[in-house]
Amino acid sequence: MEQLKRDIISRLQKGILLHQGFNPPAAGVASVVGLEPVEAAFPNAVFPIGAIHEFITSSREQAAASIGFMAGLISGLAKKGGACLWISVSGKLFPPSLAAFNVEPDRMIFIDVEREKDVLWAMEEALKCEGLAAVIAEVGGISFAQSRRLQLAVESSKVTGFLLRNDPRRLGTTTCVARWQITPLPSELEDELPGVGFPRWHVDLLRVRNGSPGNWKLEWVDRRFVPVEEKMERMSLPERQIA
Repeated sequence: MEQLKRDIISRLQKGILLHQGFNPPAAGVASVVGLEPVEAAFPNAVFPIGAIHEFITSSREQAAASIGFMAGLISGLAKKGGACLWISVSGKLFPPSLAAFNVEPDRMIFIDVEREKDVLWAMEEALKCEGLAAVIAEVGGISFAQSRRLQLAVESSKVTGFLLRNDPRRLGTTTCVARWQITPLPSELEDELPGVGFPRWHVDLLRVRNGSPGNWKLEWVDRRFVPVEEKMERMSLPERQIA
């Protein structure tokens, strides 16, 4: 009886998602963005592409960490070709820094506008272009109606959108498929070598439609996301076990 109830609830949730214009990827589909450690939290355990994700930041450090994390996601989305658009009113991003996350700067088109409302307009128009790999926009607030317009745009184009939101006081309710908060973590040097270690983040999936929110510690190693705990376990094993 309990299993029957869970099945009915699951079918109802999927029906609501379809009515809202979000079609969860089929189960068993190979990961596009290389985020396997987190993907179990999403419907059918697949990262939702062709949807809008929002990243919440409350400091410059969180904004920088979010950009790095998004760059890792974009590197996977761009494998199938297509340029990415980055829309903002500030234009503070240093393009060559994206190469550390396997994103070639010449694959990114930067659009700087004067007003925040123009950012959302440009994003909506860009999301209608099927040839793009992803569209990223830096905004403060966004209304439910505005987020719905973005959702309608991606329903036909299947282009993935990312909102980098820099004003947590203006959150409200949106139609975004997921709400993230990325916090930087100290990196660790390997073999006591000088320099800077691989980027690390504390990843909070605050809200996910028809999924399971959670948090993880991830590191960007060899052009992919790796759980910090998994790497530490491997480093603690004797060399003969790793070989």
